[in-house]
Amino acid sequence: MQTSADLPASIDSLDEAIKRCQDLGMRLSRQRRYILELLWEDKDHLSAREIYDRLNQQGREIGHTSVYQNLEALSEQGIIECVERSEGRLYGHSNSSHSHVNCTDTKKIIDINVELPAEILAFVEAETGIKVSDYRIEFFGTKT
Repeated sequence: MQTSADLPASIDSLDEAIKRCQDLGMRLSRQRRYILELLWEDKDHLSAREIYDRLNQQGREIGHTSVYQNLEALSEQGIIECVERSEGRLYGHSNSSHSHVNCTDTKKIIDINVELPAEILAFVEAETGIKVSDYRIEFFGTKT
């Protein structure tokens, strides 16, 4: 059985997410598959409660505990993203390195890939003495 550290970081599709679960030896239960399918179809950042509500509205019955346990297992293994917010955790389909644009009006989080110029990375490294290997930027604003 492989560990998440042995596997490539980026998961670019639902099929890859399912395969990653299998490669890690994770049981791919009906509930776990429902959660992955919802996150990949919706491509939004959802709370555990929203995931629970949406799945049950779709007729995919799943319990609260099952949602929380599966989200924890999937995020711990790096298969899905977990975003910590003051109002709680939000989960998204993308596990790759990316930044967020946070709309303060709608509370929506939009994934965006931002590549900083080499000069900015060099400045950060010079100021901190730390070699930057990855970064995520959080943007905040209102709808225009």
